[in-house]
Amino acid sequence: MKHRGRHRRRRRGRALRAALAGTALALTAAATMISTSQATVADDPGALESLTSADATAPLRLTERPVPRDWLDRLSDGMGPAVPMDAVLADADGVLREADSCPADDRRALPVEPEATRAYCWDGADTSGWEAGAVTTSGDADDDGRWGRHRVILSGWSRSGPVSGGPGDASADGSSAGADGTTGRDGLARVAFVDRDAAGGPSYTWVLLAVPVQEGRDYRALASSVSGMVWYQDKLLVTADRQDGSALYVYDIDRVQRASVTGPSVGRVADGWSAAGARYVLPAVGAYRTTGADAPLPGGISLDRSTTPDSLVAHEARPENDDDGPTRLWRYAFSVDPLRSGLLATDPASRVDAVAAYETRLTDVRSVLSHRSGWYLGRVTGTPDERGTLWRQDTEGARPTRCGADDTHRCWSGDAGSLSYWQETGEVWSQSGRMLFALPLDSVDRSLD
Repeated sequence: MKHRGRHRRRRRGRALRAALAGTALALTAAATMISTSQATVADDPGALESLTSADATAPLRLTERPVPRDWLDRLSDGMGPAVPMDAVLADADGVLREADSCPADDRRALPVEPEATRAYCWDGADTSGWEAGAVTTSGDADDDGRWGRHRVILSGWSRSGPVSGGPGDASADGSSAGADGTTGRDGLARVAFVDRDAAGGPSYTWVLLAVPVQEGRDYRALASSVSGMVWYQDKLLVTADRQDGSALYVYDIDRVQRASVTGPSVGRVADGWSAAGARYVLPAVGAYRTTGADAPLPGGISLDRSTTPDSLVAHEARPENDDDGPTRLWRYAFSVDPLRSGLLATDPASRVDAVAAYETRLTDVRSVLSHRSGWYLGRVTGTPDERGTLWRQDTEGARPTRCGADDTHRCWSGDAGSLSYWQETGEVWSQSGRMLFALPLDSVDRSLD
């Protein structure tokens, strides 16, 4: 049986490489048509510049704000016991398709060079109206790459627009405010819990991200795009838009709750609990807030296990109409206190300071990964139809991945989705449009100019 399984995997691997090769040829032809004659920082951003002064690092400080324990207990009492990971994964909403059966339009989101070695697509009907965001995996959560017996991928999605029902419709007197003091009425964020090893292909279950309100008697939707996400130990850290009032939200992966009502509302309704159509909901257990109105927010985040202690790295989120650079990069250390699993290291006043910070001249940064001495930065370029670029930058200089022997380095995914390094397998996972894909980090380094 083992030999036959290996042969099946080889056939799937050959089919995937053939499908991706055909897509890559077409994309390479398109990429080579893009002029690279303009000498800008996008062509050579140079070396990273260290930021060490207090004036430069102070705005990066965060303050930790946990949701009160009695709020969480009250919500659990109302909704019932938490649902374990095994049960969430077993109760799947759908199955991802292998790349060779995905629409050609979806496959155009894949990078040209280096090529993806694993690739899947989401069903269009299940993601219509939703925007793909960040990816993190059980390779981030635990160094053995598994959560229990499962290898799991978490895929973030968001949707703008008003939310019906629940605390989103509460009066403006603040009665629906969360523990962080914000109300957040507009938008939804959800995470697909993907069982990578499920029989029949990777299966997924939707879980709505929420924030407890009214002292735990209700919850509201997380009104934010999910541009960054890191699963570390038993916590999931998710970026938040400035309108939501916090820089990062913290979720306990062991606190998934079951929604009892299927409908568009979010929160407590007349006959139970609703999660905008999802059957599961994950309420926040805390948040990290910035210290000033003009403080930078993290746009993309990822885990770096090559530091001691492990660290969270971030790139600055900049408005689309104000992205002339430079862009700040920084890292926070994770706590080594066993009573603070998955949380950032704080001082006695619950403040989190950056342990390192840099400035890059690269603009339009949309993803970040740090490993050893290198920072890998994904950049969007031009219109959505153009390819993105992927750079490896450090304090000595910068190099882009190249499209084979061609002059252009615009061969990365056009949407330049988030980056997550799975240490156990040596793979980098990312998401662009409806495509979820992986490739070896070694292949990125080999593709550098």
